[in-house]
Amino acid sequence: MKKPGNDDQTEVIQCLHCLNRAPMTKVAEHDAIREHFHENFSFDCGPVRELLLCPSCENVILRQFVSHSEIPEEREYSYLYPQPPSTPEGVPSLIAKAYDAAHQVRSIDTNAYGVLLGRVLELVCLDRGASGEFLGHRIGDLATKGEIPDKLVEVAKGLKDLRNIGAHASLGELTIEDSTILDDLCRAILAYVYTAPHLSQKVQDRLRSRKNNATTAENS
Repeated sequence: MKKPGNDDQTEVIQCLHCLNRAPMTKVAEHDAIREHFHENFSFDCGPVRELLLCPSCENVILRQFVSHSEIPEEREYSYLYPQPPSTPEGVPSLIAKAYDAAHQVRSIDTNAYGVLLGRVLELVCLDRGASGEFLGHRIGDLATKGEIPDKLVEVAKGLKDLRNIGAHASLGELTIEDSTILDDLCRAILAYVYTAPHLSQKVQDRLRSRKNNATTAENS
């Protein structure tokens, strides 16, 4: 295990914990590079893992790249911990696109992030056919139709209220901590409306497939 000095800095990257962008300190490095043989030549190849320390929140990030002696300048990093945010499974493409767009500005402007997550909620209401003049009314209509449980109404309204703070300067400013709450609220709604039914359908399809395969085997 290599332990570089405190002056061993990375390029400017975004912390996946606090979303701050800054050079990180490499606190440890480990490689699993091995010699490989192919026909008449050999080369060294293997993963190199780096443990980085964020100067802002002091959390660690684990990333890796594959080192290859024949192409030493190429480094494409993948992040092992924490995992980058991903769109909840089963979300329609239009809503997923809006959710991803929101995350692209999260570290740049938390107020814009709040506004864009509010747009995600509006798209959910539109997709599920909610009626009402204002977003709050449409959220209530989702509950009336059984699209979301009553407990999620308050979650959705919390997301709406934080969106309003981001949209109106007179109401104040959203913070990094608020952005974490916003994401948790949004993911809770997307998980209930889309991910849970999607996973349920996947299980049913798999069970149906296994049953059909078993029937086919019995009849053969």
